[in-house]
Amino acid sequence: MKTFKFFKILLTFLFVFVSTQSFAKTIKWSMQGDSLTLDPHAQNEGPTTQVSRQVYEALVTRGLDMTIEPQLATKWSTTDPNTWIFKLREDVKFSDGSKMTSRDVVFSILRAKQRTSDFKEYISTVSGVEAIDDYTVKVTTSKPNPILLNQLSNIFVMSRDWSEKNFAVTAQNWDAGQETFSATNAMGTGPFKITLREPNTKTVFKRNKHWWGDMKDNKVTEIHLLPIKNAATRVAALLSGEVDLVTDAPVQDLARIGSSSAHKVNSTAQMRTIFLGMDQAADKLRTGNTGDNPFKKKEVRQALYQAIDIEAIKKKVMRGLSEPAGIITFPGVNGYTKELDARLPYDVDAAKKLLADAGYPNGFDVELRCPNDRYVNDEAICTAVVGMLGKIGVNVSLFAQTKSKHFKELKDNQGDFYMLGWGVPTLDSHYVFHYLYESGASWNKVNFSNSEVDAAIRVMEGEVDLDKRNEAIAKAWKIVKDDISYLPLHHQVISWASKSNVDVPIRPNNEPLFRFASFN
Repeated sequence: MKTFKFFKILLTFLFVFVSTQSFAKTIKWSMQGDSLTLDPHAQNEGPTTQVSRQVYEALVTRGLDMTIEPQLATKWSTTDPNTWIFKLREDVKFSDGSKMTSRDVVFSILRAKQRTSDFKEYISTVSGVEAIDDYTVKVTTSKPNPILLNQLSNIFVMSRDWSEKNFAVTAQNWDAGQETFSATNAMGTGPFKITLREPNTKTVFKRNKHWWGDMKDNKVTEIHLLPIKNAATRVAALLSGEVDLVTDAPVQDLARIGSSSAHKVNSTAQMRTIFLGMDQAADKLRTGNTGDNPFKKKEVRQALYQAIDIEAIKKKVMRGLSEPAGIITFPGVNGYTKELDARLPYDVDAAKKLLADAGYPNGFDVELRCPNDRYVNDEAICTAVVGMLGKIGVNVSLFAQTKSKHFKELKDNQGDFYMLGWGVPTLDSHYVFHYLYESGASWNKVNFSNSEVDAAIRVMEGEVDLDKRNEAIAKAWKIVKDDISYLPLHHQVISWASKSNVDVPIRPNNEPLFRFASFN
């Protein structure tokens, strides 16, 4: 009898095990770069946020259609133009099983406002945050802020107790190379938790059994992020079955991937514009040969602009998958117009004359710094630009390196001439101006400064009359476009390639939401 009971128990266990295994599904995900850090407030960078989004959540979020919807907050209201009240879900737990309350939300918003946080500019108008009770939070702004919800969708909530226990109360100072517990470990309220972290090699996500949401019909139980820097190797891994999904499929390989019956390709316009920046503040270029700084002169900046054959880049480098840009924002962002997005004409002769008129008839030398693992064909784009500028006498040496070094050195003001890409997660022009054009802004490495633009930014931040606010946006765009502070290149198109039976909805912000993934 005991033997019979034993075998009965064993068979039951095996049935449960086999059943569980049959429904267990792992998605092996690859892209060229890895998350720079697991600290959700340390780096405002695309792949970093892609990883954070699987583990951490915000008060509100953008759904599959990119509209704002509730997440950790169930509803919100304003008691006056400067005061917001958020009601929280009462069934939320962190992945260790501890309950999330208002104190965690208050802690996280204040943490994101710290000097070391790369998200502080998102919520620069937030002047106060307090817990009214366990599940009610009051957020106060210094002025009326019509885009506060857009901004809060990117402020992730951490556990205060976990942060205090692990000496992670302060956001990691990534720029200074600081290593913290929160940089290599994560614990959020999201659908997945991280169980293994090997930077630039492998990150394993497993289902968070404490997640408040509903994923019972989703058979994705694990995600393995496998960064592969080399494009050919990344494609080979997909075609051989080593990975299931590539979220930055190289444009030169899309036809080959699409011709495979076992694979599919999805492409969409991305919320990102690729451009070149020029330091206009330095008295002389670090890498120049003229003893001065040619970038200070608008004629020089315009010459470089008109020497770039963007249609050739689109055709030969991007294989048609890009859209030439005239400003650093894209369709769908508040403030964008087709008229603003029109480029100056490609004209080599005009560019040469502009250089000569500016006092550089023989051109000059300069170094162009580029990442080689961040944007679609980033190094190839820079290589093409080098050749084009050479036709007008500007001798450009290309310095390409991994994104972690590129961004860190750019933050340290080490570049005369550089490539950058800019997304707009708030879908409002204010985000562009606040980071790239405002005097002294953290990513304003061209050192642009204009009192009228600064004044317009203040209007964008506090004007509730949308007509007046949009007038300020339009005015600011006209000023910066006329100044040619940056050299816009194109709006990026992204392509995701996967096995034909793997379905992960593509989104224009390039963020996969694996809670919506499925297997056909």
